[in-house]
Amino acid sequence: MKKLIEEMVHDRVVKKEDLARLVRKRPPLKITLANMMAENVIDEKGIQEYVAKKIRQGSFSISQLKELEREGIAIDPILKKVAEDLHIRYIDLDEVEVDMQLFSRIPYSQLLKYRAIPVEETDLNVTVVFEDPLDMGAQDALQRLFPRKPLQVAMANPKKIRELLQRMEISESLKVYIDEIRKDLREGGVDKEEGESPAVLKLIDLIFKNAIVNRASDIHIEATEKNCVVRDRIDGMLQQSFIFDKDIFNPLASRMKLLANLDIAEKRKPQDGRISMTVAGREFDFRVSTLPTLLGESIVLRILDKSKVLVRLEDAGMSEFCYNRFTEAIRAPYGIVLVTGPTGSGKTTTLYGALNAIRDVKDKIITVEDPVEYQMGGIQQVQVNPHAGLTFAAALRSILRQDPDKIMIGEIRDAETLRIAIQAALTGHLVLSTLHTNDAISAVTRIIDMGIESYLVSGALVAIQAQRLVRKICPYCKTAETLLPNLLEEIRPYLSVDNPTFYRGEGCKECNGSGYLGREMIAEVLPISDTLSRMIAANASKEKLTEQAMKEGFITMFEDGIKKALAGETTVEEIFRVARL
Repeated sequence: MKKLIEEMVHDRVVKKEDLARLVRKRPPLKITLANMMAENVIDEKGIQEYVAKKIRQGSFSISQLKELEREGIAIDPILKKVAEDLHIRYIDLDEVEVDMQLFSRIPYSQLLKYRAIPVEETDLNVTVVFEDPLDMGAQDALQRLFPRKPLQVAMANPKKIRELLQRMEISESLKVYIDEIRKDLREGGVDKEEGESPAVLKLIDLIFKNAIVNRASDIHIEATEKNCVVRDRIDGMLQQSFIFDKDIFNPLASRMKLLANLDIAEKRKPQDGRISMTVAGREFDFRVSTLPTLLGESIVLRILDKSKVLVRLEDAGMSEFCYNRFTEAIRAPYGIVLVTGPTGSGKTTTLYGALNAIRDVKDKIITVEDPVEYQMGGIQQVQVNPHAGLTFAAALRSILRQDPDKIMIGEIRDAETLRIAIQAALTGHLVLSTLHTNDAISAVTRIIDMGIESYLVSGALVAIQAQRLVRKICPYCKTAETLLPNLLEEIRPYLSVDNPTFYRGEGCKECNGSGYLGREMIAEVLPISDTLSRMIAANASKEKLTEQAMKEGFITMFEDGIKKALAGETTVEEIFRVARL
């Protein structure tokens, strides 16, 4: 970036005296693009326009744009400006579907060499995305592969081109399995069922192994208009793992259904099943869900590791402040403790950790779950079965006749279950459960909205914890970053130091280029004090409850997240993504 700044001074885009002002500040600031923007020497748009001009002139290469990204400058506007000036298309690769049949017509080594991806073919031309649209040698080489149709050159984000080529490399190595599946289907003809090819089993085994090695929590197999796409949810975010031709989807889906004991002929109704398999020497359960869509079926598998050790509360990533408040709440003799948050925020894991912390041979502990994800010794676990009439509410009524001391309800889904849980809490039982709300204080109003009288709520509630899971910065590529001025001002009220240092992950092979590795919790814990209890009974508004909670030392989830970002555990961007104010 030093050369770029020197050129900006030479071209009088920035003045020397403005840069001298940065150095004279106390403490002195380094001459970086981020600091130049922070001190209003130049704005982001000015940098983007200047760099776009330099790329067209050939004095700045597209491969150097990643250095701008490190300083927090968006590069998409630069690429769009270059494309506009060169009169070519700019394509967002996340929004287009690559035709795998077209892709397979070009040797993968050629695409890798020229950093190019064929996107679509029409009667008139073939659209190819190039990392460097000014590389005429690359264009000539690919044009020779399509002698009858001219190439339509397009641009895309270089990072997305590299990611897509990486994914295609995996699919390229699977060609042997794909060819075997097609051969089996051809040789079997109409007598062979779609899922009966032995190569399909090898492919499924590979999909499962890949997901487990990459620490995925879910596998998504989807039929699209042109392809069959396999995506894994890693650290809460979906990442594309495989992409096959459309004809592979049906045999793959049929074999998945056979393994899960589902009806392979039924493609019009959703189905649920379970696959138990040993992968890489460990036992796993895959909860299978199928859903009919316009283009086929969507198959989602939730991965449950049977050998996984339960996460202890102290290892879940809770801050010391939240941990102390929550553990104090779950040791109450009776009442209801709620854990709230959206789907996939780790609520069930927290409940298991809480049960692990309070289980005692002297207590009878019963849980009712859908489904039972992990088996625990010394605890009676009940799995709901709506087809047999065993709902959460029905199970809870029976549990109360079993003389329990502590009860865990996997999820409160309706007013009936909630009322029985509140009554159980008021009659001397400790009840742990989950609820879907955005924050801790909203849970109070949600319970009252569900039809429970406010005086019952005030008497039963012990504490509410709201939580989210944030991705942790990859320790292998962790580097300091400079926040944009407007972002820094937004979080200033939550900062305890004047010149904070924040971090981000550059992206490396360990984290698969994402910059993140693993997840941990950010949380807010609201203990229900006597004052708050009286206010709930008097139907106080959410604003009044928040005001009182703040007086009692309540720390919001956003503030808890900013503290984790300050400690270098996650990024400010990640906190805004999951706990935006």
